[in-house]
Amino acid sequence: MTTISLSDWSQSPEILVGEAEHKRLVVAALTDIGDSTDRIDFLLYELDRAKLVRDALLPPDVVRIGSIVRFKPIPGAERTVKLVMPGEEHLPGDYRLSVTSALGAALLGLRPDHVMTWLDPDGATHRVKVLKVANTMPRTNDDPGPSAA
Repeated sequence: MTTISLSDWSQSPEILVGEAEHKRLVVAALTDIGDSTDRIDFLLYELDRAKLVRDALLPPDVVRIGSIVRFKPIPGAERTVKLVMPGEEHLPGDYRLSVTSALGAALLGLRPDHVMTWLDPDGATHRVKVLKVANTMPRTNDDPGPSAA
């Protein structure tokens, strides 16, 4: 199981997750069969500590499923990924990252300038800083979408 030291845990930023997405992610975590339960434990840990927000009230700069995220591993070069559900990381586009991966779980719920630290199963420390988050705006009942004209 992935363990985070008390000092790392106390420095972890508060994360926000939409209520409906939270339910979807818990189901995905509990049904994603793979060779590493550590990454699933980490996602479930992050979901457990997340502050749940009504989906309509989730700020537009929060990393969620479908977000395009520019981040920087510390140390490392900047990268851009799209956070997706498990199984969707193999769809066209080489920048997809499953939320059930350790990095995907670490990015979930963060906002720009947040730095997340976690330990892998071997005890190595990883850090990532979110630089920018882009989300598509959900349609409201008043927004009919693109016109056919």
